[in-house]
Amino acid sequence: MAKLINNKLQLYGFNNLTKTLSFNIYDICYTKTEKDRKEYIEYIDEQYNSERLTNILTHVTESIGASVLNIAKQDYDPQGASVTLLISEEEVPLYVLDPSCNKGTITPIRESIVGHLDKSHVTVHTYPESHPQNEISTFRVDIDVSTCGTISPLKALNYLIGSFDSDIITIDYRVRGFTRDVDGEKHFIDHKINSIQNYITEETINRYSLIDMNIYQSNIFHTKMKLKNIDLDNYLFAVKESDLTEYERNQIIQKLDKEMTEIFYGINV
Repeated sequence: MAKLINNKLQLYGFNNLTKTLSFNIYDICYTKTEKDRKEYIEYIDEQYNSERLTNILTHVTESIGASVLNIAKQDYDPQGASVTLLISEEEVPLYVLDPSCNKGTITPIRESIVGHLDKSHVTVHTYPESHPQNEISTFRVDIDVSTCGTISPLKALNYLIGSFDSDIITIDYRVRGFTRDVDGEKHFIDHKINSIQNYITEETINRYSLIDMNIYQSNIFHTKMKLKNIDLDNYLFAVKESDLTEYERNQIIQKLDKEMTEIFYGINV
């Protein structure tokens, strides 16, 4: 039987488990004209530029109890942004830092910065999208939080959900590898979990329709979330709900619901 002290598993050496949270959100917007679509993409590109994404990921790092080692960020033309943080489970003394590591400080005289990974990383990529034959525009954000050791990316989940206008959310969590206790027994997971929903607040769960698909034997957990209610004013760009006829409102709601349903189930309807 594994040795427990203060209800914590006593390990031999370093905790080798890799815990990865993949967090994907879609923001949906009704953009009737080409001008609307262009302005929406420009708005999203400005709202979620690499600077703001860096701030979000830095907060994620702090919330899981890790320390930033290095930041690489980029805004793209015509749109989109990417940010990568290299992080460590504990604060790393300056004298052991690789000299190419900027420790989270963006140096203005360099266009790009690349450092070395200690144990973990956090990344984000954005994908604004529209089509001339579709009045619905979308904004997708992909975030990956990968950690080794005792820190858990699940601690950042509620903060991530609240950081974006999340109409559709897809979350994957997996634990890989194994670690050993002091008696030499392998452990393939070091915490209790039967669903990602265990780590989402009840208030958030009540706002969404959720589907779980889990492979417990492989420590793979998957949750999809779709916002239940459509408050039309939150989906309109350059127009207000009060300016629309009842017929127009119903038509737009149908288009929004169709787009959200297709993304949620991964099929064209």
